[in-house]
Amino acid sequence: MTLIKSISGIRGTIGGKAGDALTPFDVVKFTAAFGSWVIQQGGNKKIVVGRDARISGEMVRNLVVGTLQGLGIDVVDLGLSTTPTVEIAVPDEQAGGGIILTASHNPKQWNALKLLNHKGEFINDDEGKKVLEIAESDALTFADVNDLGTVKFDDSYLQKHIDKILALPLVDVEAIKKANFKIAVDAVNSSGGIYVPALLRALGVETVYELYCTPDGHFPHNPEPLPENLTEISKVVVQNRADLGIVVDPDVDRLCFVCEDGSMFGEEYTLVAVADYILKHNPGNTVSNLSSTRALKDVTEAAGGIYKASAVGEVNVVNLMKAENAVIGGEGNGGIIYPELHYGRDALVGIALFLTHLAKYGKSISLLRKSYPSYFISKNKITLTPEMDIDNLLKQVEEKYKNQPYSTIDGLKIEFDKQWVHLRRSNTEPIIRIYSEGDSETVADNLANKIIADIKEILK
Repeated sequence: MTLIKSISGIRGTIGGKAGDALTPFDVVKFTAAFGSWVIQQGGNKKIVVGRDARISGEMVRNLVVGTLQGLGIDVVDLGLSTTPTVEIAVPDEQAGGGIILTASHNPKQWNALKLLNHKGEFINDDEGKKVLEIAESDALTFADVNDLGTVKFDDSYLQKHIDKILALPLVDVEAIKKANFKIAVDAVNSSGGIYVPALLRALGVETVYELYCTPDGHFPHNPEPLPENLTEISKVVVQNRADLGIVVDPDVDRLCFVCEDGSMFGEEYTLVAVADYILKHNPGNTVSNLSSTRALKDVTEAAGGIYKASAVGEVNVVNLMKAENAVIGGEGNGGIIYPELHYGRDALVGIALFLTHLAKYGKSISLLRKSYPSYFISKNKITLTPEMDIDNLLKQVEEKYKNQPYSTIDGLKIEFDKQWVHLRRSNTEPIIRIYSEGDSETVADNLANKIIADIKEILK
């Protein structure tokens, strides 16, 4: 059983003892704390709630909505929805905040409360700490019977979200229609099974091969959109001679593509391709996190823009995007953040922009992928004893490579010409995550192994 309390929300496995997992008690406790915090921000007693299709979703939804009503908060319930749709709905509803019931790419035994502020953006570090303080304070006050909150069911935001995407100047529906794409979709039996086909139809895509688009929460494979989990859609693309495959995670904020030959486009290159298209029509700056591919930097600088890297975490990317007035940004896990629509990772707007780009490119998706700088990322980790001083360990690695360009914004990132390695401590385990990138898989692996050897030498 697991319960993880972080700045952006509460995540855990369903069942077990209170305080050790995401039990009904914990759902009520943290929902009440967040609702109380929202009221404290200015008295706005309205919160938008939406969920993905995982099995525990309805149970968690009932607890969340009832708790908010008990605080005197009015709830706008979107039902089965996506993370970006809830993010859009919060400001549209002039709500004080939002709660998305999803554990993103985690397996079916997990669920979570993702917490949004009145702008529909993830709460920041200070705000998250305040919510956790309220949860542990036992100072929660509920409304009397005459002041209980109401519940309004609103299933209109699927269409509202799609309409906002279609209205974007850089989404060209006619170009997509003319391309006559045949597209396979794997939505891992979550809410993307509703949203992605609906968006494709609105974009004029007539041939859609739906794989795992029944939103019943029974994930047919590990829901994280990594190559090893996407063998079936790869076969569907090839067998049907589709132009591409589209894969989203359960809450539809991560996006990756499968090429017409069944190979992976690479989730790191989702953002690179969309940014390339945006920058061609709207030159400017870009942002991703420190663990994302440097291909975005190459594409940005080629277009005359400036690239900046933030600490890992969507809220950190968004804050730097605002500071740099970035025209596009996101994360290397297939997360597209397009400020023209909203400041949140959004697979749906990513699909529309990518298909426009591919239609105008006029060639296959595999050729589009080959047009970008080719890098490979190696992901490793070292497990340490809980009492190990990880900060001091990273400091010693930093000293060893002090003559190289490096950053300590988030752990330690060291650059070696066009190669880099990023070391971060885990927030939940006594491990160091080690991401490295090079122009080949061998180079990336060798760089990671070199740093791992350095760490082991320091630990002796």
